[in-house]
Amino acid sequence: MILSVSHLTKRFAQFTAVNDISFALKEGEILGLLGPNGAGKTTTIQMLLGVLTPTNGTISYFGKDLKSNREEILEHVNFSSTYTNFPWTLTVWENLTFISYLYDIKNRKARLERISELFKLKDILHEQISELSSGQITRVNLAKAFINFPKVLLLDEPTASLDPDVAKYIREFLLHERKEFQVSIIITSHNMAEVEEVCDRVIFINKGKLIADDTPEHLAKTIQFCHVELMIKDGLKRTADFCTKEGLYYEVTSRYIRVTIPEKAIADFLRTLTEMNTIYEEISIEKPTLEDYFLEVIGKKYETT
Repeated sequence: MILSVSHLTKRFAQFTAVNDISFALKEGEILGLLGPNGAGKTTTIQMLLGVLTPTNGTISYFGKDLKSNREEILEHVNFSSTYTNFPWTLTVWENLTFISYLYDIKNRKARLERISELFKLKDILHEQISELSSGQITRVNLAKAFINFPKVLLLDEPTASLDPDVAKYIREFLLHERKEFQVSIIITSHNMAEVEEVCDRVIFINKGKLIADDTPEHLAKTIQFCHVELMIKDGLKRTADFCTKEGLYYEVTSRYIRVTIPEKAIADFLRTLTEMNTIYEEISIEKPTLEDYFLEVIGKKYETT
């Protein structure tokens, strides 16, 4: 294993932020680290970086203990977060140059030029950080994370604030890097569709405890509800009233109604609409997603509108 975490615990006075979690990261694997705000994700990342010392437990990279081999290990690890700041009066090029000196890089100028090209920074290299948009700063953060061509990459909300086309490029870039160089990546994200697209496996932390470790597909399949969306030509109010009566969560947008319903109840639901003389012209049925699992776990179950 590239990374092994065993019985990791972090306590702050009487508060336990991370409570006895264990997991591993394989070479070339992209692992999603998920959980609601305050679940312990950031504390876990900080311990993986050696910024925080665990109260209990061990962290090993490449078969070596992080506590005893921190400098050697971190030469091959990097991190990016949307929420970290650069010195605002320095230019993009100056920031990347100074950060590069944290690592043993032989041809520094060539490396920086390559990173600038990969993350499409050429047009903003000589602008101060204070002049950049949030999306541009996110790209600079990602560029910083690849500056040492790491073996392990920890990414906190890697596509937050990015335009959809740039976010798509970043996702494709991460998948390419994993395939080409067997980079192992841990990603935290609130974008469940993104996690489903790029992650091989996810671990879910809630209130400091590890409650799930599986593929996004398998976790989604544990949810028994589907989403049925109908474009109603006649009978929209009748349908909404019926959903309210049956305790079904629904959302109405213009002539469309989206109903969350157990998969086994869909046939009876549609039959009842027909008996109520509801006329619909379009129908789509969505299987459960990772987002449905997320909402179920954190206790935001569907309630009647």
